[in-house]
Amino acid sequence: MKGRIFSGVQPSGNLHLGNYLGAIRNWVRMQADYDAIFCIVDLHAITVPQDPAMLARHTREVAAAYLAAGIDPGRAIIFVQSHVPAHAQLAWVFNCVTPLGWLNRMTQFKDKAGKHREQALAGLYVYPVLQAADILAYRATHVPVGEDQKQHIELSRDIAGAFNRKYGTEFFPLPEPMIMGEATRIMNLRDGQRKMSKSDPSDYSRINLTDDAETIALKFQRAKSDSQMGLSYEPERRPEAANLLNIYAALADLPRGELEARFADSSFSTFKSELADLAVEKLAPITAEMRRLIDDPAEIERILRDGAERAEAIASDNLARIYDIVGFLPR
Repeated sequence: MKGRIFSGVQPSGNLHLGNYLGAIRNWVRMQADYDAIFCIVDLHAITVPQDPAMLARHTREVAAAYLAAGIDPGRAIIFVQSHVPAHAQLAWVFNCVTPLGWLNRMTQFKDKAGKHREQALAGLYVYPVLQAADILAYRATHVPVGEDQKQHIELSRDIAGAFNRKYGTEFFPLPEPMIMGEATRIMNLRDGQRKMSKSDPSDYSRINLTDDAETIALKFQRAKSDSQMGLSYEPERRPEAANLLNIYAALADLPRGELEARFADSSFSTFKSELADLAVEKLAPITAEMRRLIDDPAEIERILRDGAERAEAIASDNLARIYDIVGFLPR
């Protein structure tokens, strides 16, 4: 084993192609080489308003996506964040070693709070501290993330270092961010300059992992394109063409340059048709297995309970050692 990895996805609905290509597929490939822990981060989800029934439903859907994509619960740990209390307990300890200035620099809070910072929830502000606790409760050495989360992992490293310095220990490793390949940032099908997102009001902006073949074909057909003949990777000048090439390269596991040469003289309609066929081929088995699992919630919940027990065994042992370092009396 090369180390321990930790990562997670929020259960906020509409898991999409960007989640799969940018994260979940890479985790499947990494589980053979790393001690792997994959979480469904429901505590993070409630930093913005959630409907309780939908939150529970989406949590099961994310678990189903993990399993359907190929994460093996016999090899990796799959669990729900709120099922392991050590995450929230360690987050409080880290709140007490994290300067406000570090949190004030976090760009994601500014982006999500927007013009209404005074009405934003405290949980959204300290979100990065909980993220550090997620990682460091397991003393993870590596964190596979998208480029937009790199700042948060750097803060996790800072928090680990601050704790180690404050208490004169080397207990926490400094986790390394792992930015995974060209497809880590899949863009919006309607706007190649914005990231594919669950929250976009247009369902045509993304390929959902639950979409059927007809819907996938229709969405690619309607994806924004330009009037130029042929496909070329020019993100600044042709963002939509660049995004679709990225998606094709990732799904086909082929170099982007090879695809540029193949489709240099093709029309967008021809390319989109081939891309849709490829996406259906790759995603249809995942979609079918997701639907089977969603129809069997008892199986999902059994796997999540087992994962929580395994995660709890690691995190609670580490938390006991952390509490001892801090000076808390044992129970």
